[in-house]
Amino acid sequence: MSPGPRLTPRERLVLLSVIEAYIATGEPVASQTIARQFANSDGMSAATIRNVMASLGDEGLLDRQHSSAGRIPTPLAFRLYVEGLGIQGIGPAPAHANASTLTQQQRDRIEDSFAGVGSSQQFMERTSQVLASISTGVGVALLAAQESHALEHIHFSRLAAGRVLAVLVTEGGVVLDRVLLLDSDLDASALDASARYLNENFRGWSIDRIRVEMARRLDEARNEYDRLMRSVEELCDKGALESTGEAETIYIGGVANLLASPLDRELLRQMLAALETRQRLIALLNAYVDARQQTVRVVVGLEETMPEMRNFVFIGAPARLGLRHTGTVAVIAPTRMQYQETIGAVSFIAQLSDRILQRPQ
Repeated sequence: MSPGPRLTPRERLVLLSVIEAYIATGEPVASQTIARQFANSDGMSAATIRNVMASLGDEGLLDRQHSSAGRIPTPLAFRLYVEGLGIQGIGPAPAHANASTLTQQQRDRIEDSFAGVGSSQQFMERTSQVLASISTGVGVALLAAQESHALEHIHFSRLAAGRVLAVLVTEGGVVLDRVLLLDSDLDASALDASARYLNENFRGWSIDRIRVEMARRLDEARNEYDRLMRSVEELCDKGALESTGEAETIYIGGVANLLASPLDRELLRQMLAALETRQRLIALLNAYVDARQQTVRVVVGLEETMPEMRNFVFIGAPARLGLRHTGTVAVIAPTRMQYQETIGAVSFIAQLSDRILQRPQ
């Protein structure tokens, strides 16, 4: 990203005032409004402020929708504003702009919103709703692939000779069932023993990891557990442990926030179309949030990933359970938003996942 324009202290002060006035009102900001704020400041007359705002317009930081209207900040201006909070335009949030920006009352209210949550899937689904209620944008939560398809329980039922129904429940709450056509018939006791072996040994494991471990154990203990392991092997090979083919699960809440925002109809249509394209939205989250980091990412202007979203902001962070990455939580909103509060909420919820999912239910 090319560096922003070099501003004088006076220009920065006026730009900050215009941005904060626009965030507060949603209306174009006139020079008279800013002049009233600096009525007693030396060298900051109404004429001076008009000149400064004109200069900021020439720099691409302020836009005038009508010749007689006030000015509104551009995405570049909001990018500089975020950097003024100590956050890089595409980078991690610093300590002073994270969850510590929330009051204790706000933290308690957010944590209370997760009452009754007991799984990663429930946490992510609730997160999209909570972030939407807090922000002026859309709350988005992406459940990591290993969380979507980690084994909670598996059960086998004999339907007929050589035909078995496998029902697999994941830790994310997904239920997968399929009919397996076996090369040999397995009785109920063999099926029960196979299910018991998988449930006792591999609960919480990803499907791919179970298959790898099964192959290793077969090589090590083929003679001792030959009959049992061969039964389990055939059930697995016939498709009992196949995933749906969808690597990640995404939850979206708060689209109504966009409908209530002062966006023009074409911009709103493009934004809603982008949100409906699941793979593009997943790609957006994966592009901007590094699962290896533990910091909030703030990106102003998303045109590099989605051209129709140049007037939107992305605020996201990875969620963890212990050392395991469980997904991504984020807000996508118009540039006019309460930055510090939203950044704090995203950071707090990302940190909250570990405590919520490990506490006794």
